[in-house]
Amino acid sequence: MILFLFACLAEDKNDTAYVEYWRLVWEDNFDGEAGSPPNPNNWLHDVGGDGWGNTQLEYNTDRTENVSHRGDGFLQLTAKKEDYQGNAYTSARIKTQGLMSAQNARIEARIKVPSGSGIWPAFWMLGDSFSEVGWPACGELDILELKGEDPYTVYGTAHGPGYSGGEGVGGSVLQAEPFSDDFHVYSIDIDPGHIVWSIDNEVFFKLRTGDIPNGTPWVYDEPFFLLLNIAVGGHFVEPPDETTEFPSRMFVDYVRVYERGP
Repeated sequence: MILFLFACLAEDKNDTAYVEYWRLVWEDNFDGEAGSPPNPNNWLHDVGGDGWGNTQLEYNTDRTENVSHRGDGFLQLTAKKEDYQGNAYTSARIKTQGLMSAQNARIEARIKVPSGSGIWPAFWMLGDSFSEVGWPACGELDILELKGEDPYTVYGTAHGPGYSGGEGVGGSVLQAEPFSDDFHVYSIDIDPGHIVWSIDNEVFFKLRTGDIPNGTPWVYDEPFFLLLNIAVGGHFVEPPDETTEFPSRMFVDYVRVYERGP
């Protein structure tokens, strides 16, 4: 891995300009051969079809039919309409759990999302304590979520104990063209007590310790692992219908993790 620094102009709470330096500490550029699975040193598969707590309709597999390298520097996640293990759809959900976690870092990915009613692409994070304390006590940070029936809006949300699911705290950004038309860089900057969401380096939501409900804990200063997936159906989106095109694909150019440099 090549380590490098980049700088960006930022503003503090007093609107004083300063320079931030970030050092690349982990990345996947998805340079595998066409049809090959994600790098097992970087990604594991979540496999199953029990709804994932959101009444999702897909069965997530570890098959290359659902997630594989495209052969030209991109990873593709594919949701398909097919009968499989009692589910009407298949898809993929991959994670860095146990392989890589980030704490007080910038996390970003360049992604082209799919669209269509019932399609729910996401790039997100769960606290490393997930296996011990469960959700939402572990904390969840959604860097990117999109409702396929509304491809003009992207959401960023924090879920924690006392403010999860529909009560999560977050923001959204609306643009004139569908996000599914092109690649965009989705990123989150995590610092103690302070989180910033951006798209193409344009900030659209900030969260501080005082912004969560009174009496609830701030659980985001601990390590988190990364996830990428396409869900079909679920609480967040409308059901798929006759207008939804399958297969539905999400393309990922890269995922990168930075820590603050000197």
